[in-house]
Amino acid sequence: MSFVSTRGGDAGATFEEVMLAGLASDGGLFVPQVWPSFEPGDLAALAGAPYHSVVAAVAGRLTGATFAESELTALAEASYAGFGHPDVAPLRDLGDDMHLMELFWGPTLSFKDYALQLLGRLMDAVLDRRSERVTIVGATSGDTGSAAIAALQDRPTADVVILHPAGRVSDVQRRQMTTVTASNVHNVAIDGTFDDCQDLVKAMFADPGFRDEMHLSAVNSINFGRIMAQISYYLWAILRLDALDSGASFAVPTGNFGNVYAGYAARQMGLPVRSLIIGNNRNNGVTRLFTTGTLALEEVVPTTSPAMDIQVPSNLERLLFDISGRSGHVTATMMTDFRLRRTLNVPRSDLAKVSGLFRTAWMSDEAVEGYMGHVYRDTGILLDPHSVIAVAAGRMRHDIPSVPLVAIATAHPSKFPAAVERGTGVLPALPERLSDLFDRKERCTDLPNDLGVVRSHIRGVVERRGLENR
Repeated sequence: MSFVSTRGGDAGATFEEVMLAGLASDGGLFVPQVWPSFEPGDLAALAGAPYHSVVAAVAGRLTGATFAESELTALAEASYAGFGHPDVAPLRDLGDDMHLMELFWGPTLSFKDYALQLLGRLMDAVLDRRSERVTIVGATSGDTGSAAIAALQDRPTADVVILHPAGRVSDVQRRQMTTVTASNVHNVAIDGTFDDCQDLVKAMFADPGFRDEMHLSAVNSINFGRIMAQISYYLWAILRLDALDSGASFAVPTGNFGNVYAGYAARQMGLPVRSLIIGNNRNNGVTRLFTTGTLALEEVVPTTSPAMDIQVPSNLERLLFDISGRSGHVTATMMTDFRLRRTLNVPRSDLAKVSGLFRTAWMSDEAVEGYMGHVYRDTGILLDPHSVIAVAAGRMRHDIPSVPLVAIATAHPSKFPAAVERGTGVLPALPERLSDLFDRKERCTDLPNDLGVVRSHIRGVVERRGLENR
């Protein structure tokens, strides 16, 4: 199993190298050189298997020789053992052959736990046998940061530095990061947007000297290990719905495009994914790309669904690589031109290659809150402002009535209590294990949107930790 960068470099990289590097040396994102495929008999054999076995089956096809089958199964089982539902990723019936897949039963109440709990253990296992330590640097629009911290806190193989946009994540999201007391965890609030945070991270990884000096690694959705783990719940849903013959469609609330790209990857591996419905909020760059062929670098507008407040999703590059003929040169030129001109025009002929798979829709904050109330009155189910976009987009754009539709619920409603209360009149309570969250002391550093300042801060963090560990 080997990987290549979307910009043409690092061809032949192993999964171990891909997982630890996160970002390719040429600034691109890793993808398999050839997608491994499930045969129908392989899929049928997983019917009735527990969630961790489905994860291990998917990972086994993508990790190559990095892990023995028994080790991979044990790591997957440990990753989901503490989740709060016996099905791990339960499905609820919403009527009219539509289902809600609840991906918020992990430690931080977000779908990010489903990838990061596994990725943290995979990285720890590899680093431990290599006797190495890395510096994890990530940007978060809300949920990735807390999930990464929960997966990596107190691990001896990593320092964790998470950048979030100051004032642009919910209070619950922020506190899930800033109240963690582990000495290897460092939170930074950046005076800017998520796109600014993401650009800072990309710039640090693009600096070979700093990258090597700090032993940088990434757990954002640019890390293919995250995509790998997310493929698993698409297969899980298809198996639970007994839909191997009919296939299933999925409605996905989309921010950095990693979640919906995992659905695309599942289809590349032979899974019967019939359509992928992309739900955006007002930051609807992806919707405009698929409808007009143009992606513009525009101002990010704060909304009630902050994890989706992204105009330039990183993982879109992986899809552009595929539809442009898997040419690293074409993709690299495209991304360079985009940064210079702030506009990207994708040929209609390229978009046509996936027009039968993707559908798009977007919603305003007012529409989001109104639809929360509609779903609650009809079903008694509370949805957070990200998950409700998936349900609404699914209702608007599902056009294959012969197959089941799965809307992906990405966060527990209690993570966004104010928005949920405005929409439904009900204030969702945090689960008992987080009931004291607002009593815990916060620990965070405020920094400007300045690469030099942020780089100096990270260097200082790593140097202090090195002195502590002597």
